[in-house]
Amino acid sequence: MRNSPKSSDSSASQIDRFIRAKIPIFSGITKGQLTMEINTKTYQTPNGLVEGVQAKWSGFNILLVTGPKGFLACPAIDVEACERYGVAAAIVESTPDNPIGTLERFGNRKVTKANAKAKALGIEKGMNVTDAFALIA
Repeated sequence: MRNSPKSSDSSASQIDRFIRAKIPIFSGITKGQLTMEINTKTYQTPNGLVEGVQAKWSGFNILLVTGPKGFLACPAIDVEACERYGVAAAIVESTPDNPIGTLERFGNRKVTKANAKAKALGIEKGMNVTDAFALIA
């Protein structure tokens, strides 16, 4: 295993070495002709940090921004199903003609749908996504 500590190292050194191992934020996973990328972005809000994640395949992306209280996502996610698990979730505007596309563009969108748990946090249809970020932080 790459980045594995040597067996002669003390436990503390092994843990320290493992924690400091360089873990790529971008990773390309290839199988045959299929390629997938994972990208992340941290957003600062008045209430703390939230983390964006993008899973990207050729011609299709799944994007979401998550915080301790819930998450905002592209329309590929079923927010009503998430509510059955007790999770606050909202959908961000995106269409095939005008997709979110990147985490950099995510914050320039509006909320189009929120489940009851998200509404209880104050997230509403038509809200700027950056305002909603603060409510999930």
